[in-house]
Amino acid sequence: MKTRKLGSQGLEVSAVGLGCMGMSFGYGPSADKDDMIKLIRHAVEKGVSLFDTAEVYGPFVNEELIGEALAPFGHEVKIASKFGIKIENGKQIMDSHPGTIRKSIEGSLKRLKRDSIDLYYQHRVDVNIPMEDVAGTVKDLIKEGKVKYFGMSEAGADAIRKAHAVQPLSALQSEFSLWWREPEETIIPTLEELGIGFVPFSPLGKGFLTGKITEDTIFGDKDLRGIFPRFKKEAIEANQGLIDLINKIANDQDATPAQIAIAWVLAQKPWIVPIPGTTKILRMDENLGGAEIELTTANLKEIEDTAAQIKIVGGRYPEAMQKGINR
Repeated sequence: MKTRKLGSQGLEVSAVGLGCMGMSFGYGPSADKDDMIKLIRHAVEKGVSLFDTAEVYGPFVNEELIGEALAPFGHEVKIASKFGIKIENGKQIMDSHPGTIRKSIEGSLKRLKRDSIDLYYQHRVDVNIPMEDVAGTVKDLIKEGKVKYFGMSEAGADAIRKAHAVQPLSALQSEFSLWWREPEETIIPTLEELGIGFVPFSPLGKGFLTGKITEDTIFGDKDLRGIFPRFKKEAIEANQGLIDLINKIANDQDATPAQIAIAWVLAQKPWIVPIPGTTKILRMDENLGGAEIELTTANLKEIEDTAAQIKIVGGRYPEAMQKGINR
C-alpha cells in the first residue's frame, strides 16, 4: 500500500484508510463484533494504517471495537477519533467546551486502549465556543502527549483558519466524491494554501457510486440513508447518469465502479486520503484496489467533461442534520 502525508506536522498514513462508523452505527444493525475484528486486522495485513472512529458512533461501542481490534499493533497503525458531539434525548448536541473535550479524550483513550490518539478531530464546529478555546485545548493535549495531531471535520474555511492559527491542523475530514464536490469551491483551496491534508469520508457516495443501489432499494429502519434526500427514488433515478459514466471508465480500466470512484478522489491531490467504509472483507479488498489504478489524463478529462453536464438531484442531508457543517 502506498502512503501519503497529511499536513506538514509529520503524519504519514496509507493512501486509503478505513472508515469504521458503519460497523456499529448509521447503516443498519451493528455488524458481528468478531467478524469486524477480523476485517480490521485483515486491513492491517493489507497495509491500511489509518482507522477512523468517533466517540459518538454507537455511541462509544465503535471506539471499543477499534481498540480491541487494533490493540496488538500499537502505534504502527494510526487511529483517528473525534470529540464535540453528544446525544441527548436522541438528538445530537454540539459541545466543544474545554472541559468536555478533556472528559472525551479520557474516555476515548480508555476505550481505544491507547496512551494517545494519533489524530483527534473536532467532529463539528460548535458556534457557542470560540475556536481559539477549542484549538487551544487540543494544543494542550498535544503538549501533554495525549494527542499527536489535530484535525477538524466538516468545518468551513473561516473556522479552519482560526483553528490552524492556534494549533496547526494536520487534516480536515469532510464528504467528497464525484457525487459531492462542494469542497472544491473553498475548502480544498484553503487546505492547499495552509498545508493541511484532506480525509474524505463517503468517497463512494454512501454506496451509490458502486452502482449497487437502485430506485428499488429499500433501506432498513436503522439505515440513515432512508432519510437522506439523495436516496429518494426520484433522486436515484435522476442521478443514474453519474453511474453510467463511472461504469464506462471502469470498463475502460478493467476495474469496478467503486475502484474508479476511489481512484478519482486520489487523483485530485497527493495529500488526499479517502476512508471508504465496509463490513465485508471482499468489498474492502476491492476498495483498496482503487489505490492501484492510475486514471489517465484522458480518463480524467472525460469524467470532468461528462460530469459537468450531469445535474445532481437531492440534498446531501435533511435540514436538521446540517448543524455544525461548513461553519
